[in-house]
Amino acid sequence: MPELPEVETIARGLASRVAGDVIDSVWLGAKPEPLKSTAADIIATLESKRIAQVRRIGKHLVFDLESRGPASLPVGRGSAPKARTSAPRSRAAQWIVHLGMTGRMLVCQADEPVAKHTHAIAHLASGRELRFVDPRRFGRLSVAHGFRAPGSEPLEVEGECFVKLFGGRKTPIKSALLNQKLLSGVGNIYADESLFRAAVRPQRRAASLTRRELRRLYRAVQEVLEEAIALGGSSVSDYVDADGEEGFFQLQHRVYGRAGEPCLVCKTPIKRRVIAGRSSHYCPRCQH
Repeated sequence: MPELPEVETIARGLASRVAGDVIDSVWLGAKPEPLKSTAADIIATLESKRIAQVRRIGKHLVFDLESRGPASLPVGRGSAPKARTSAPRSRAAQWIVHLGMTGRMLVCQADEPVAKHTHAIAHLASGRELRFVDPRRFGRLSVAHGFRAPGSEPLEVEGECFVKLFGGRKTPIKSALLNQKLLSGVGNIYADESLFRAAVRPQRRAASLTRRELRRLYRAVQEVLEEAIALGGSSVSDYVDADGEEGFFQLQHRVYGRAGEPCLVCKTPIKRRVIAGRSSHYCPRCQH
């Protein structure tokens, strides 16, 4: 499942290509699973709307929409807005896309063949199309006004707030990091990588971490996410960005997916352990 760095990368790529374009019409497939809002609501909200910007909120892509007017922004020009810093207009209509496990948002020419498992097509005034493709149908499409993530933004949360979020919790710290009601956007890959850098074992109870360890984990989470965004995310499955390019952060993984391989720091074999149904990777010597 795409995590925060992958969704941020996709959002920036989409923003640079379709911000300012207008959605002329919308086609939705017959499969009901991808639709979190009704088909009628999605079509009514999207059609004849200009895409003001594309941002990331948590693990969601958010298309901020505005009514079509005489002034139009240049399509595909300028720098992409950064998702975590842009605030939506009050009560502005929004198209919310959660990519699930295998979802993709593709910008295509209208004459390109439509891929199998395409569940939505937004026909743009520029002659291009935005297509949502999702073979496993775990992704979700919805519309909203003033969409908010359930938890704190990992790249904006203050250190003291981070300590309060996790201090005293009885769950394993790995499970707490994956709780989207606490932090929205951190997933399995980046939880493992952050815990390694913070020298904390994933199975430790959050309540057992000292204030110093929590502050160290806070810095590690931000460093890992920023580095992953800079490298375009991690392509460990079928993830590609808005241009169809793979990310490179998987080449920097220190523990995730490396069970049995030597730790890059101390050469101890990396261990894998299932915590609350999720695979966790850690170094038994470097992490305590």
